[in-house]
Amino acid sequence: MQQRTIRSTEDVAAPDAFAYWSDVICDTLVRVAARPTGREPFQGWIDHTVLDGIGWSTLSAGPQQVTRTGRMIVRDQDEFLLVNIQTAGQATVRQDGRAAALAPGSMTFLDSTRPYTLEFGGPFSQVVVQVPRSLLPGRSLGGVTALALGPHGPGRLVADFLMGLERQQREDPVAAVALVPHAVGLLDSLLGLAARESRPRPSATALARERVHRFVQRHAHDPGLDAAAVAAGCGMSRRSLFRVLAADGEPLSALLRRLRVARAQRLLRARPDLPLAVVALECGFAARRNCTARSARSPARRRGPTGPGRAGSRPRSEASAAAPCR
Repeated sequence: MQQRTIRSTEDVAAPDAFAYWSDVICDTLVRVAARPTGREPFQGWIDHTVLDGIGWSTLSAGPQQVTRTGRMIVRDQDEFLLVNIQTAGQATVRQDGRAAALAPGSMTFLDSTRPYTLEFGGPFSQVVVQVPRSLLPGRSLGGVTALALGPHGPGRLVADFLMGLERQQREDPVAAVALVPHAVGLLDSLLGLAARESRPRPSATALARERVHRFVQRHAHDPGLDAAAVAAGCGMSRRSLFRVLAADGEPLSALLRRLRVARAQRLLRARPDLPLAVVALECGFAARRNCTARSARSPARRRGPTGPGRAGSRPRSEASAAAPCR
């Protein structure tokens, strides 16, 4: 299921353009404070689609500085990996003490749970992919944010796939939804490659934890999956399994529940006609009542449109030099 919105500063009077733009990017992506840095009247537009829970935004705008602060992070409940692909102009991205200079064809990662800054010295265009962190269990973003992945190599291959998928959803949304899991898998692999190049060799515990998370993600649909099966599948004892997961603070039962609920949500978004009993079976719940009881919301609410974008904001009556989300 897809939800598409197109917003442009041409929809409002020129004096209100930047305040409107600030509201739009806050509603569509995450809470930020933005200010214009150019001398010309500000212009911008964004085409946003939610595809199987992942946000895809194509945007073009004038020069500006965008900042996400700790205060804004606290007020946001959702956690995202933001994939910024530069298609025109230049950008400088800062997070976690690193700075990435982006040129057309390059990309970088941002973690919505930590402060960051983006600076655009002139007109620019980007594709921004907004991936819920729940789709990347066990994948740490430490050491991979604000790294420029150039227009050659694995980064370019993944960027081309993501942009192609964004175009595909306009022509054939059903086919695009079928390809979304492959996009998540490619991003997970690219994050792993970026982490390997940017950080010292991970500890044995970290490697074991990643192995456990990957195994559980692959087999979470099996209702018989338990600690013994996971330990055997990962080549370790149950005691070692519990010690590895204790470092994350998320026990095996909670990990399984989170992955199964996320899978159930994706199935209901893609196939709202499926009976709940079928969803429960497909996702590894032992019974329908477990699927319902372990969900934060009722099945009926899950069948409605959901996604990272939030539409419906109205332009502010007055523009301001700095326009944070409220």
